[in-house]
Amino acid sequence: MNVTSYIFMRRILFSLLALMLAAPVFPAIAADSAVVLMYHRVGESSYPSTNVTIEQFESHLAEIARGGYKVVPLPTLVKAVREGRKLDEKTIAISIDDAFSSVYREAWPRFKKAGIPFSLFVATDPVDNRTGGYMSWDQIRELRDGGVTIGSQTATHPHMPLQSADRNRVELEKSNARFRKELGNVPDLIAYPYGEYSLAVGKVARDAGFVAGFGQHSGVVNGRSDFFYLPRFAFNESFGDLRRFRMAARALPIPVTDVTPADPFLGTGTTNPPAFGFTVEGPVLKRLSRLACYASHEGPARIERLGEQRIEVRMTKPFPNGRSRINCTLPAQDGRWHWFGLQFLVPRNR
Repeated sequence: MNVTSYIFMRRILFSLLALMLAAPVFPAIAADSAVVLMYHRVGESSYPSTNVTIEQFESHLAEIARGGYKVVPLPTLVKAVREGRKLDEKTIAISIDDAFSSVYREAWPRFKKAGIPFSLFVATDPVDNRTGGYMSWDQIRELRDGGVTIGSQTATHPHMPLQSADRNRVELEKSNARFRKELGNVPDLIAYPYGEYSLAVGKVARDAGFVAGFGQHSGVVNGRSDFFYLPRFAFNESFGDLRRFRMAARALPIPVTDVTPADPFLGTGTTNPPAFGFTVEGPVLKRLSRLACYASHEGPARIERLGEQRIEVRMTKPFPNGRSRINCTLPAQDGRWHWFGLQFLVPRNR
């Protein structure tokens, strides 16, 4: 995580704390929604931007045990939300990207002891190449045989929106062939490397047979979500404390439709900053005046409400090259938050 992202997340946390002290209490809406949590490494202090400490991780597991959460396998969550079925309150699923060996060494024994299901997204080339710090196929098979869902993260872990559709198809064909040989089947869930997504990438993933895809933007999975660009709350050492874990794991959706721009990849010919907006539905409309939006490159953004349901977020600065985020939040009951976020990507050669 770079310095800009660190400052951005700190601003959000402090702003949310201020709102929690000042905001009136509203009842939380009942929604068919769930939160997906995301990790990369556990106990690898040399990589703080993608790591959580053992102490942080164990505090998360303790919170899950005592906090009234219902942990379900990721495929179960996706299927239930897609079908509009009622979920238990505070339903969560856990995902881990990249198949680092610390997950096998530190996370897997703790998850197994606690009886907590999770999903592991694997890029096949590092495993095939026996790259240092990654699991082996034997270890991945052990997890699979122990009930862990294995998902795809392509072959080489590329920046998919920056590649052609043909190149991305080759990536998925190659990784699927390796999964088929080593595990006997092909995953039907994909996590996009770096959380980078475009409509073109989503089409390639859909055509390849995946049923859902995941980014790395904060938010809550609900029936109005784009199932090929589903949100996950990511944790690292800077943003892995128990307070943030509770905030994320207990989050509620802001039900939105008609999101603009439709494509979060801001390539050549697109407007930057984008004309970002969305239409809000459901009971949260009664308290939409409490909505706040934050852009990673400029902090709090000006909000214009058009009519009863339409929100337009006005930014004054263009997104810089690389990944940028917008997070919109709304207070609910008992310190919980409604949340909607997106990640945008600006190519360097734009």
